[in-house]
Amino acid sequence: MRKYSDKTRLRATRDYLRGKLPLKEVARRYDVTAAALGYWAAAYRVHGAAGVRAKEHKQYSPRFKMAVLQRMWAERLSYRQVAAVFNIRRLDIVGVWERKYEQGGIAALRHPFARMSGTAMTMKEESQLEKPNDNRAREELLEELQQLRMEVAYLKKLQALAQANQDQPHGKGPKSCKS
Repeated sequence: MRKYSDKTRLRATRDYLRGKLPLKEVARRYDVTAAALGYWAAAYRVHGAAGVRAKEHKQYSPRFKMAVLQRMWAERLSYRQVAAVFNIRRLDIVGVWERKYEQGGIAALRHPFARMSGTAMTMKEESQLEKPNDNRAREELLEELQQLRMEVAYLKKLQALAQANQDQPHGKGPKSCKS
C-alpha cells in the first residue's frame, strides 16, 4: 500500500468534505486512491484530524475484535464505517475478522503468529463473547422471526410486481387475440 503524508491526507480530506467536488475528482487532484480518501473522510468525521493521521501497525486482542464485530452487527455498519468508528487502519481487516469468527468462533480471532500479553482469555470469557446478550423469551423470538418472514415475503412480492410493471409496455393494457 502506498504511503501518504499526514499533510496530504488532511488536505485531501478537508477538500473533499467541503463538498465542492466529487470523491474521485478530489482523489485524482491529490493523487490518492478514492478508497483511501473515502476512509479518511469517514475517520475524520468521527475522530477529527487525529483520525486521518498515519497509524502504526497494531495488533488487536480477540476481545477488541469481538467488540468491533458486535457493534458492526448491532448497528448494521459497513466495514468502512466500523473501521472509522474504532479508528482501525486497514479497512479489509474487519471482514477478515468476521470470516474468521464465522469459521472458528472467538478462538479463530487470536493472532496466529504472536500472543500479546494480556489478551489471553479464559474459556468462560470466550463463551460470554460468543453468545449474544439476549434474554428474550422463546415466544418473543419466534414472533420476531415470523414478522421478519412476512416482511421478506412482502418485499419479494413487491419486487415481482415492480418487475412485471417494467416488463409491460407503458400505456397499453394486455394484448387481446382477435382472429
